[in-house]
Amino acid sequence: MPFQIHALPADTFAPLFALSDDALRARDIRSIVADDRPVYPCRVSLRDAAEGERLLLLPYDHHRVDTPYRASGPVYVREAATQAMPAIDEVPALLRTRLLSLRAYDPRGMMVWADVVPGTEVEAGLAALFAIERTAYIHIHYAKPGCYACRVERA
Repeated sequence: MPFQIHALPADTFAPLFALSDDALRARDIRSIVADDRPVYPCRVSLRDAAEGERLLLLPYDHHRVDTPYRASGPVYVREAATQAMPAIDEVPALLRTRLLSLRAYDPRGMMVWADVVPGTEVEAGLAALFAIERTAYIHIHYAKPGCYACRVERA
């Protein structure tokens, strides 16, 4: 079944990079400089930050629904991020290198089912969850830290 991965919109975060550290802290946001570890996955570009790159670490409401599954969590956004727009059935490379938690939701935002798959097997995991008729969309999370990565819809 064809799918489309959606990154977070760049314009949501761009104005934040002009704020001072004090103004960021008042919003529970931190300015971070990436070191050489691949642990800074940008939710706008769907790429890991390079060493020395500036990012913001901020709380983000990634599942704004009126159900018990409403959710928010920390996300990284690179200052130099360009909007990722993966093609239909394209999986960004950064998802391939991680253990992923796939969470399927119905149109009301209630969870249908979930699974954990290696990034190398994400297509099979998405296909299995989209095969469940009630599934309207899927959220991908990085399984180890549990953080939101991106949204997937039927193409």
